Amino acid sequence: MTTLAVIGGTGTNQIPGFESTGHSLPDTPFGPTSGPLLEGTLSGHRCFFLARHGTPHHLAPHRINYRANLWALHAVGAEQVIGINAVGGIEPLLVPGEVVIPDQVVDYTWGRAHTYFDGSGQGFAPEALEHVDFTEPYDREMRRQLVQLAELEGLSFSASGTLAVTQGPRLESAAEIRRLRNDGCDVVGMTGMPEAALARELGLRYASICLVVNPAAGLSDALITLESMQSALAKGADLVQRLLNAYLRAEVGPPG
Repeated sequence: MTTLAVIGGTGTNQIPGFESTGHSLPDTPFGPTSGPLLEGTLSGHRCFFLARHGTPHHLAPHRINYRANLWALHAVGAEQVIGINAVGGIEPLLVPGEVVIPDQVVDYTWGRAHTYFDGSGQGFAPEALEHVDFTEPYDREMRRQLVQLAELEGLSFSASGTLAVTQGPRLESAAEIRRLRNDGCDVVGMTGMPEAALARELGLRYASICLVVNPAAGLSDALITLESMQSALAKGADLVQRLLNAYLRAEVGPPG
């Protein structure tokens, strides 16, 4: 039976329907995780949940200990990880409430601890070095299942897309969004990297569910605020829950 872990982003400090049966504060070679690692059930299936920004929401994107988070999930036996990301829509058709299952990523971040193979001896031997293949940043089979299930659930979604990951915590300028669009990016967020790359280094299968919560800067006259994003996330939480529930049912079958 495959063990799934879910990493929740802005506005998803909890997953509707997730019933916690216990929690831990794992000790990792890289320091503390963003918060407690929750073990529980969703639709009767065992899974883990970790709030990426902590509970309450307080960790800025560049302050998240991505290495500790992924290491802890690997240590407790997670085999698959789904990251939930709140994003802005760059592609005009991607409006608030749209779900995107990205197939590519462009990393614009800097200064983040982004690899386990840094010669420090934390986690791996100092002489260990791996150049992991990152041609496809997200697990192909997980993506295929998520796309198929989103279609079966009748969700408004995009089956592919390129996620731009910016440093944050500020939002982008209109000129920066024009640059990202020229680079071929469809949505923009702040936390997709180095999370995906670290999962690959650990051999964890990883996919992302992006929920569009606002048009990116310069693409709407409306002011982008955390409150408006959280409102859109609250409305979209049901879509994410339905997709996660469907994925668990498909992956591990009916609850025993």
